[in-house]
Amino acid sequence: MIRNKNKSGMPAAPRRSFLRFFLLLVKAGLLAAALALGINFYVVAQGNRYILTPDEAENLKDTDCILVLGCLVRNNGAMSGMLADRMDTGISLWKAGISDRLLVSGDHGRIDYDEVNTMKDYAVEQGLPSDHVFMDHAGFSTYESMYRARDIFQAEKVVIVTQRYHLYRAVYAARSLGLDAYGVPADLHSYGGQTYRNVREILARDKDFLYCMFKPEPTYLGDAIPIGGNGNATNDHGSSK
Repeated sequence: MIRNKNKSGMPAAPRRSFLRFFLLLVKAGLLAAALALGINFYVVAQGNRYILTPDEAENLKDTDCILVLGCLVRNNGAMSGMLADRMDTGISLWKAGISDRLLVSGDHGRIDYDEVNTMKDYAVEQGLPSDHVFMDHAGFSTYESMYRARDIFQAEKVVIVTQRYHLYRAVYAARSLGLDAYGVPADLHSYGGQTYRNVREILARDKDFLYCMFKPEPTYLGDAIPIGGNGNATNDHGSSK
């Protein structure tokens, strides 16, 4: 008996099986993409409900702190443009009286890389009292910054400062962890590479959506440092103030 073959010599039955398997992979890929985009849009929609202008933020009462999220510090110790805009926005909110406490949260996981001392030093240079500026040295991710703001610094109501594309996720994570959180965008300039960041942020929103479902502990916890206390308790050898 002679089996039907295609031009490549593959028997018809295995060829049909291969096509079915290929179509199944395509459908699975499309379903995964649709799910990822659906989660992305959900996180954006939920976070967007609590994003305010600086004037609107002035109407908030009893805000425990202004939480500024870290970003790239250059090899020469200078803040990147995005980080400088976050700090300028956070300092402006502090001076407007939205809260008398500033919490800067970022990556200080290596001796040779330090976001938070750079941020605090800048805030103090701009006139903020050192004892009102707290550093979270282990804010290695957006999710971890929110978790530690709640558990280490015992904040309950916060105003988060970062660029808008990032703010949706930050506010969503904070609220999923039980914080009464609002956000103020720090988009004072345009930034190169934003298309890449927007695409990468879709995956980051999906990741933090899962984190907020299962609520794993951050890399580090530790003893409580209440945000109502003295910010100098967070100073270390890297601080020049």
